[in-house]
Amino acid sequence: MTPDFLVTHSGGFHADELLSSVILTRLFPQARIIRSRVPEWITPGADRIIYDVGGKYDAAERIYDHHQRGAPLREDGQPYSSFGLIWKHYGRDYLAALGLPEAHIDALRTSFDNSFVLPVDLVDNGALSPSVAGQLAGLTLPALLETLKPVFDETDPEAEDRGFQNALGIARSFVEARIGQSAAKLRAEALVHQAIVDTGESRILELPMGMPFRPAIVKAGADHLLFVVHPRDKDWCLTGIRRADQGFELRADLPAAWAGLTNGELEAACGVKGASFCHNGRFIAAARTREAALGMAELAVKEAVSIGQTPSADAGLVPG
Repeated sequence: MTPDFLVTHSGGFHADELLSSVILTRLFPQARIIRSRVPEWITPGADRIIYDVGGKYDAAERIYDHHQRGAPLREDGQPYSSFGLIWKHYGRDYLAALGLPEAHIDALRTSFDNSFVLPVDLVDNGALSPSVAGQLAGLTLPALLETLKPVFDETDPEAEDRGFQNALGIARSFVEARIGQSAAKLRAEALVHQAIVDTGESRILELPMGMPFRPAIVKAGADHLLFVVHPRDKDWCLTGIRRADQGFELRADLPAAWAGLTNGELEAACGVKGASFCHNGRFIAAARTREAALGMAELAVKEAVSIGQTPSADAGLVPG
């Protein structure tokens, strides 16, 4: 039965019920959010979904709290917050409601749970401290959402609900953007895979546009690739391929003689007409034409091979 009410607790709000509300309001846009601790509201009923309040977890009754004794745990023993419980039961429907391809939904549901939902669950339960982020602790999503609460001496009785609604819109933007980026990576994977097939043994991968490419390269086991070339708005880009998810070490750097040069100076250094820019960090360069970009890539490959800067089976590559 479609709910008329989405019931969560009143008072100060946190990331878990805000993010739960993002999911539920997308699925049930006609339902009214009720923020209350009054027993009449937090008692299960056919007309409501209750979350982060009520002292009970029972999916059949559509009540999803995690504060009680015997609170639900994931299969690996890690705790759920209300967000994790709502995602567990409604995440797949939410992704379908966004119009994502059926073939991608299960992968997106799992990846979003691992990378976005679980950290919120752990922070909400005190199992993970934002302090692990060091100076960025105050910039984590749970911390930022809580800055939208009213200040302690706010006297307007509507301030809490107004702050909640404001925070809800911001939380929605983050959830939708994160899922949109993840969905785009899956779309890109198919394009990159085909480009890898077309490339064969060449060490230069040409793509039809800029897109996430490293995960597909690693998944395909294309360890021979060193550089990627693709068109941009008004020029062409030549970029290296990172060895790992974290860090900036590349499979091969662009030539040291190009570092920091532009236009005529770069053309003179590399001998390629149309070369226009090379970053001082030697991880990206640009050219005015496809031919120039490919010419620069071929020179970069030649130098990388000559100095032994090529991937090998033990090069430390990890799945992307």
